Amino acid sequence: MTVSTSLSIPSPAMLHQRLRPEIRDLQPQLVQWRRHLHQRPELGFQEQLTSEFVAEKLSEWGIDYQRGIAKTGIVAVIEGTQPGPVLAIRADMDALPIQEENDVPYKSRHDGKMHACGHDGHTTIALGTAYYLSQHRDFPGTVKLIFQPAEEGPGGAKPMIEAGVLKNPDVDAIIGLHLWNSLPLGTVGVRPGALMGAVELFRAKILGKGGHGAIPHQTVDAIVVGAQVVNALQAIVSRNVDPINAAVVTVGEFHSGSALNVIADTAELGGTVRYFKPDYEGFFGRRISETLAGITQAYGASYELDYWKLYPATINNPEMAELVRSVAERVIETPAGVVPNCQTMGGEDMSFFLEAVPGCYFFLGSANPNQNLDYPHHHPRFDFDETALAMGVEMFIRCLEKFGDRP
Repeated sequence: MTVSTSLSIPSPAMLHQRLRPEIRDLQPQLVQWRRHLHQRPELGFQEQLTSEFVAEKLSEWGIDYQRGIAKTGIVAVIEGTQPGPVLAIRADMDALPIQEENDVPYKSRHDGKMHACGHDGHTTIALGTAYYLSQHRDFPGTVKLIFQPAEEGPGGAKPMIEAGVLKNPDVDAIIGLHLWNSLPLGTVGVRPGALMGAVELFRAKILGKGGHGAIPHQTVDAIVVGAQVVNALQAIVSRNVDPINAAVVTVGEFHSGSALNVIADTAELGGTVRYFKPDYEGFFGRRISETLAGITQAYGASYELDYWKLYPATINNPEMAELVRSVAERVIETPAGVVPNCQTMGGEDMSFFLEAVPGCYFFLGSANPNQNLDYPHHHPRFDFDETALAMGVEMFIRCLEKFGDRP
């Protein structure tokens, strides 16, 4: 789904009309926190300033927490005044190695680093949730707020799980959100089952025999072999994957050659594989290897392949997705409202949490074309409409309350 440039975005007052007054009044503070974080972006497992800021706020509000989990991660625990289940809320903290091109007062102060995916907003929404709950503990159960490093890579969710963040007390379910510039402000994207794709990566090296460009019969041209491999890889999805199931094989790199009149002896290529259905785990690596083996043998070349899995598919529990959907309908009142058609092949290491406990990851629309706040994620001019911040806090609070009230 793309955002229409002619879309009519409701005013902040209209979008906030269903929020409780305490959260509506928190909006200016949320903006201040978000802009503070936006100016100080840090890469994965380097989020020292961000972690210190989060810890400072939690201490100020009298919330128990642990620091230094998976290097820079934080887990805060807030107990309600009524017995009930344990719900975890996850927010990622890291930025990207991108030079920001926005001309705004809160532009990144760290050269070559930028919050170009909204994680500053995610951290802010989790902080707003923590602040509200510190003032309103009359909820059933316990909430764990997980401030996670390194979502953009190499992945902070798995080491946090291995460090025991879902234990003591044991988490019954988990939720998280992603501010999403593929959806307009005033919408929520949520669906049961697969929301985001599994991420697998590969690098291959074609080993041929170089020589003079005018004497090709004495060579094994690695560029020709590599080109055949690139074309053949596209047939994996079109001819080996059930058309009902979505998948992507993308070659994003191809490097070879050093002179116009020299036949290259090696070619290096790499790319990514994406899919939703867990049944395909292991399939693409095998087919890529078979394709390389067959083509290189036919041309008299050989190959080396490095293939690895990054994140599994992000798959929502149906019951938790329904809980989030029902909450969204009470928070969001716009023509589009709740958007179930929101799948993307983008990857997320929230998937590891969803493999460990039932949960739901959802998109909170944040694009506002009327204010030029609709650049895609990972773009050097990415930014989002901050009206979404208070909406995110309201979503989390209502999900917590509804989860605790379940029979």
